[in-house]
Amino acid sequence: MNAVTDTISATVASSDVKIRISNLSKVFNTKAGPFTALDNINLDIPVGCFFMIVGPSGCGKTTLLRILAGLEDHTSGTVEIAAPARGRPGNSMVFQGDSLFPWMTVWENAAYGLTMRGLPKAQIKDTVGHYLMRTGLSRFHDSYPHQLSGGMRQRVSIARAFANDPDILLMDEPFSALDEQNKVLLQEELLKIWEETRKTVMFITHSVDEAVTLGDRIMIMTAHPGRTKYMVDVPFERPRHVLELRARPAYGELVYNIWGQLRDEVQAARAQDEGRAK
Repeated sequence: MNAVTDTISATVASSDVKIRISNLSKVFNTKAGPFTALDNINLDIPVGCFFMIVGPSGCGKTTLLRILAGLEDHTSGTVEIAAPARGRPGNSMVFQGDSLFPWMTVWENAAYGLTMRGLPKAQIKDTVGHYLMRTGLSRFHDSYPHQLSGGMRQRVSIARAFANDPDILLMDEPFSALDEQNKVLLQEELLKIWEETRKTVMFITHSVDEAVTLGDRIMIMTAHPGRTKYMVDVPFERPRHVLELRARPAYGELVYNIWGQLRDEVQAARAQDEGRAK
């Protein structure tokens, strides 16, 4: 790591910017030699922005999210994150796979972050109760993860993340394994919960539809190595209703235009995969 540029700063120059990423690169050392996952990423993400990242497989989307979460170091560049309010965690992460503790009930999983922070029991009860109600899980509070469907387990993960009251919510393809019906329902629920808090969100997806439905701004990434190809501001007002939004001609036109930017990168990623397989 570069000793000068490997820190995550607690301050940014502008009070309107929650996350500032400057000239960020990530190189992995592999048996085949250095592998550049991210190359010269530059981003300013405003406070309260629902920021979406779309790109082909292997473009470094999850690596970028893990760097912001403090789970991965970057090789060069800087990451500046505005300090959270006193007593509030910097971020919570919702993973693609099932990340619940199997030995804990729904209630215990949702309360985990608050319990670890040592908050008063009455506050934990009120907060967890609110988010289990908002996610439709109140009557399952004593159930264990193996007793729940995949969609319900993801709802627990969302309830846990919001209950912890982080400044930033990091979401790594949380709905990708769900069927389309459950995906739409959870997108609706996520939008409703987010409207209450307007937290800064960074959300990774392979779905252009999902990016346009949820996001304020979308970054389209190139095939490996991951770079910013194109930025899109989503013009649709809030609050949003998934099916009503998707019925609009302007929605279809925006999805079509984004696919036009993404298509070449997906094809390039496939060609890279085929070349490595030979």
